[in-house]
Amino acid sequence: MSSLHAITVLGHDRPGIIAETTRVLAGLGLNLEDSTMTLLRGHFAMMLLCRGDRPAAEIEESLASLTADGTLDVAVREVADEPEPAAVGPSYVLTVHGGDRPGIVSAAVAEVARAGGNITDLTTRLAGELYLLVAEVDLPETADVQALRGALQEAASSLGVGVSLREVESDEL
Repeated sequence: MSSLHAITVLGHDRPGIIAETTRVLAGLGLNLEDSTMTLLRGHFAMMLLCRGDRPAAEIEESLASLTADGTLDVAVREVADEPEPAAVGPSYVLTVHGGDRPGIVSAAVAEVARAGGNITDLTTRLAGELYLLVAEVDLPETADVQALRGALQEAASSLGVGVSLREVESDEL
């Protein structure tokens, strides 16, 4: 029976990290089911969910070449198989932008949580003094979207930033 493994690769960015990682995983017969990869100010961050018949220790050992120069860390662990959650309501894109300051992410995500929303993806970027947050949000059918927009606007105003919440069109997914 095949297992699901979470694999993380973190460290200083360089060309070829994704190519080397996926080459090793494919060579082990692992199927890449989900992944996310990004650069965070020159630091590479990747998380993969792979399925296969190899134990976590063997996968980690096979990826050791990535860590040889000491600039990357790799971790592998078996994770429970969980069913894909059914969509409970419409999906939205939350955008917050403005001058950088502490508390922007916390304030925005707290309002989403209070509305019963689930953040399925979140990205932030700092460009000079400008801070940008973009999040994909699933809301329950029963959510009061107008009340959430009002709460987000109030939180954003207190931080001196702008905010928008728009429904994702089905052809955008």
